[in-house]
Amino acid sequence: MTEPADTLQSPTQNRVEVTAADLPVHCPMSNGLLPFWHPIVYLPVEQLGHAKCPYCGTEFVLKEGESLAHGH
Repeated sequence: MTEPADTLQSPTQNRVEVTAADLPVHCPMSNGLLPFWHPIVYLPVEQLGHAKCPYCGTEFVLKEGESLAHGH
């Protein structure tokens, strides 16, 4: 049985800076920084400049100075 997203907790809360080249952002990222212990979920970082994963709480923040207009 799968636990509801609000009860899943990562052992460490993370904050990850991303660049326009990383868009669209998904968690966990395939760069190996975060473990694959929950399903992949795409996050709308390009809308506000930040987004939080509903599964593990990792916050993704667009790096300062990066443009949200990434040509998609």
